[in-house]
Amino acid sequence: MDARHYQRCTRCVMDTTDPEISFDADGVCNHCHGFDRLVGTEWFPNDEGARRLEAMLARVKAEGEGKEYDSILGLSGGADSTYLALKMKDWGLRPLVVHVDAGWNSELAVANIERVVKHCGYDLHTHVVDWEEMRDLHLAFLRAGIPNQDVPQDHVFFASLYNFATKNGIRTIFSGGNLATEGIFPSSWHGSAMDVINLKAIHRKYGQRPLKSYSTISFFNYYFWYPFVKKMRTVRPLNYMPYVKADAIREMEHGFGYKPYDRKHGESLFTKLFQNYYLPTKFGYDKRLPHYSSLIVSGQMTREEALAKLQEPLYEPRELEADVAYFCKKLRISRAEFDALVSGENRHHTDFPTWESRQKLAKRSQRFVERLLGRKVSVYS
Repeated sequence: MDARHYQRCTRCVMDTTDPEISFDADGVCNHCHGFDRLVGTEWFPNDEGARRLEAMLARVKAEGEGKEYDSILGLSGGADSTYLALKMKDWGLRPLVVHVDAGWNSELAVANIERVVKHCGYDLHTHVVDWEEMRDLHLAFLRAGIPNQDVPQDHVFFASLYNFATKNGIRTIFSGGNLATEGIFPSSWHGSAMDVINLKAIHRKYGQRPLKSYSTISFFNYYFWYPFVKKMRTVRPLNYMPYVKADAIREMEHGFGYKPYDRKHGESLFTKLFQNYYLPTKFGYDKRLPHYSSLIVSGQMTREEALAKLQEPLYEPRELEADVAYFCKKLRISRAEFDALVSGENRHHTDFPTWESRQKLAKRSQRFVERLLGRKVSVYS
């Protein structure tokens, strides 16, 4: 889509393809202002972050004393989680590394996972999702015509981590998620990957086979059982250090031969096609906008550099045709069926039942507890 038809932020590169974007008198968008509020509250690339990180690591080590593992690390093969794996070795942690194979790993992702696990001496458990169930769920979401096609992969990834943590008596899950590279993302473009009510509603309407082995997390487990009864935490250490992605990639290249991807989320063949073809073609959403904007506000890219990169094509024609052909073959649909799914009626995840009303109630309860205790309470991912 031609960005010249849209108003663009004067500080980052987000534009009015986000229907909920707003601008101040200087043309700076609400996403930039929202990120600024995170500085000193959730993002600490400074001495305060180092202090918080040290306290976190001390707690994890104390909780893991005498156990085979002191934590779980979800490893996708992407740069963020792979770099975190390397740092956890430097910190002297003993994680059980869990990789969830939902059927779309690129060969490069598999190689990067093998390299870092061998380098760090970690135990790796790979959970392979039943492909027929995964395929049926993917097709259900495609038939639903919603933007967030990555939910089937993301939900089973996090559900598997929680399940493995519970089985192994581990209370801390380490995540490579971070604000430095993901601090800006328009909420209008997606729903929660953890919303199992939404996931099951879509599958009930459009799926064709039962999900017998696909791992899910209920609302009760996610908001109450895991955090309050099991006292589990998902932590994001990259928010407590000056994380610069380009520097991290260079460190991994020299440290154990990490091979970078040619685009963000290149470790998943599904995510590659979803973000670089399905979303921009069907909805006009270019995921490079929030990605580059996050790098701009965190000081890793200039706005001019981002604008220049946005002029590059999302796909080379031959690469696109090869990826679409592979996608159709794997899902066992024709090219005509694929084109019909992309050009079909656009819907939003809120056109189906969600857990959002329950989530709002949980948030109100959280604020009540915070007022009661006089401190912030944040225990779930």
